[in-house]
Amino acid sequence: MLQKRFNLFLNSKILPFEKIIEVDSDKSISIRSLLIGAISKNISSVKNILESEDVKSSINCLKKLGVKIVKKGKKKYLIYGKGLGSFILKKNRSLNFGNSGTLARLLIGLLTTNPKIEINVTGDKSLNKRSMKNLIELMKKFGANFYPKNKFFFPLKIISSEMPIGINYKAGISAQLKSAVIFAGLNSYGITQISEKQKSRDHTENMLLRNKQTIKVINNKNRLIQISGKKELNPIELNIPGDPSSAAFFTTLALLNKKSSLCIKNIGLNPTRIGFYNLLKKQGAKIQFNKLKKTNNELHGNIFVKTSKIKPLKASKKYYVNSTDEYPILFVIAGLTKGVSTFKGIGDLTNKESNRIREMQKILKQIGIRSQSKKDELKIFGKKLFDASEKNILVPNLGDHRICMSAFILGVLTGAKTIIKNFETVNTSSPSFLKLMKKLGAKFEIQK
Repeated sequence: MLQKRFNLFLNSKILPFEKIIEVDSDKSISIRSLLIGAISKNISSVKNILESEDVKSSINCLKKLGVKIVKKGKKKYLIYGKGLGSFILKKNRSLNFGNSGTLARLLIGLLTTNPKIEINVTGDKSLNKRSMKNLIELMKKFGANFYPKNKFFFPLKIISSEMPIGINYKAGISAQLKSAVIFAGLNSYGITQISEKQKSRDHTENMLLRNKQTIKVINNKNRLIQISGKKELNPIELNIPGDPSSAAFFTTLALLNKKSSLCIKNIGLNPTRIGFYNLLKKQGAKIQFNKLKKTNNELHGNIFVKTSKIKPLKASKKYYVNSTDEYPILFVIAGLTKGVSTFKGIGDLTNKESNRIREMQKILKQIGIRSQSKKDELKIFGKKLFDASEKNILVPNLGDHRICMSAFILGVLTGAKTIIKNFETVNTSSPSFLKLMKKLGAKFEIQK
């Protein structure tokens, strides 16, 4: 079902606030829990699942593949898994991944090694512009075929491998590619081995760790993940914490707004997901984590934030792996912090829902904030938080939820007259965004 489209208009600054909120559940864990539940034996139970557009796309795709998924009460889902290689297809069935790059890459990892799969796959307009070259080349190593040949964009036809054999893979910065290889390895013969120099988000590994016969993780100088294929998986039981990437936008608002403080309850604080917070703390941000607990190999707790004087950001390449999704809002922080902020190793941002470097540069420029980009580096010449009520910000329809939310934060902090087109795309990851912003005192107008 198509989302109702609407534009958003902002025309006033947010006032100081002291609030306690809970943000939407973690999108990465929600999607992975559905996929792992689908290939496990028996019934998996997932509480507090994110009911966003990307997660809805995941449920719809799995149902088309013969997986029974039942909602039980508020945000609780039962997944009736039939085990590895159990996906079945009716003739002429196709899958639509919507806007979700996570779903596309991870589910294709499963499809390529599932017996007797021949299926057409596509996404929305935004996803179909994103290159899948790296994914396709990896899945070909398992023996899968993609048509048309030498095409790296959706729509595509996938024919699964008749005899998938485990591979060796040197992982880069993409956790999605790493997870796709893990999923493909689960249903392949022999051992699939993944090595990574810098640990990327590890939710997939964490969920699978209860299957000791299937996965082994060795944390040495180079992290090593070993997958033993063709081993049946135990069902999962999860209670999903809040999304640290969604929390970043509210954190930013509290940090930069005058005389404000905020407590964000029950947030996932997996070490591979908090690069954003570590970077800001290093530069003087008053951010504290408390009430820490570990459940199902995932750390979670509360985040407490106060208005802070922040130094210009110096984000080396190492921060990118653990804060990929937060870079658009980091650019906003840099723009409203006096001095030159530098971001390195960010070339991958050009192949997200939009070219996030270019689009954020355009948005900042509209209120007089200069920036300079070359290759995979960006410099932002920031100013102290200022009044931009005489300026205008126009964000076109980019189909990029994180750009929309970043522009919103910039608008309410500076008072710039801001129009964000097709703001409904925020439902991709944060359907409660506007409700929570209203609670914090932000004023906005919805234009249908």
